[in-house]
Amino acid sequence: MLEHLKLHLTGKVIILGIGNTLRSDDAAGSALASRLEGKVPFAVYDSGANPENYLEKIAKEKPDNLVIIDAADFGGKPGEFRAIEAEELKTVNLFSTHNASISLLTNYLQSQIKVDIIILIIQPKSIAFGDQLSPQVAEAISKLESWFLGAHDGAKEKG
Repeated sequence: MLEHLKLHLTGKVIILGIGNTLRSDDAAGSALASRLEGKVPFAVYDSGANPENYLEKIAKEKPDNLVIIDAADFGGKPGEFRAIEAEELKTVNLFSTHNASISLLTNYLQSQIKVDIIILIIQPKSIAFGDQLSPQVAEAISKLESWFLGAHDGAKEKG
């Protein structure tokens, strides 16, 4: 799964973390983006719970690849993660507090620019009100941070 994701770390890459820091594990995408910012050779944005606010910024930058990171319930074990292509959003059964936003975001961007979009989803344990990640999701974020830091060694940004 991560090898598939690595294919999207070529050319000009933007990483967009999505998450609500007041809803426990829903903060996963924001937490990972915050940990990657300044440590990888890609533009990294933490959009919080409002990824639509980044549409024009991303469109103007014209990335080759966009990696969206978000917590979503796909029926996995807490902390489990998967990478899915934007086109798979219609066929994958998942629940995200940002699901409609992600579909709108990907559809809009693909209508404006030529960009490959992959979504890294992390299975939450809880999205109840709270400001702490579950141990399972915190561990997944640490693993993914290490992976991204190692994976970019072979990735080169152009432009």
